[in-house]
Amino acid sequence: MTLIYSAKETHTIPRKAKAPRKSKAASKVTSKKLLKVAQASLDDDKAQDVVVINLAGKTSFADYMIVASGTSQRQVATMATHLREKFKAAGMSEVPLEGAEQNDWLLIDGGDIIVHLFRPEIREFYGLEKIWGDAMPQPGEAA
Repeated sequence: MTLIYSAKETHTIPRKAKAPRKSKAASKVTSKKLLKVAQASLDDDKAQDVVVINLAGKTSFADYMIVASGTSQRQVATMATHLREKFKAAGMSEVPLEGAEQNDWLLIDGGDIIVHLFRPEIREFYGLEKIWGDAMPQPGEAA
């Protein structure tokens, strides 16, 4: 019995080096500045039922979540457009936006600030502030 071995070349895929993360102190200043920018923008655009949820210690992907409503798809889209412009003017290079096809629920990723803009009936259906606003259970506790 003869065994045949084939030699396969292995290639390593070069990976992009991770950018160093900002210090927590610098991140907090940026978060608070962006929070003020977002609140002012939503106030200017007459957003309804604005809720700010402090996520510090609950998650690692953001420091704050803002949930707000607009009266129509057009108002929700306009609020998102203005908010993106103001985040960019504050120094953010990229501000991703999700949900612009329907304008029922828009998510603006402001880095340390996540903003959800809804039409009222969509907001009520998903109830994000109920999920994230409640105290999170600690490891070992029942939910």
